[in-house]
Amino acid sequence: MKRTLLNVVRQLVDHPADVRLTEMHGATTSIYELRCHSGDVGKIIGKDGKTVSAIRTLAGVMAVRRGRKAVLEVVE
Repeated sequence: MKRTLLNVVRQLVDHPADVRLTEMHGATTSIYELRCHSGDVGKIIGKDGKTVSAIRTLAGVMAVRRGRKAVLEVVE
């Protein structure tokens, strides 16, 4: 799941080498912290937050298939 999210995000940004995704597991929830180049944050968030919303939906669907919940946070 982490690898899939990294691949999606790296396709969106200008500095794919700077993308970092930290994964933390709880009892039923996985938390992902996404860090990237400061110039790429806007591309990740997208217009009106639509891009990050789509990425969160993708993460949520992949997590539900494993019986978990997923939270994606973009850290600047």
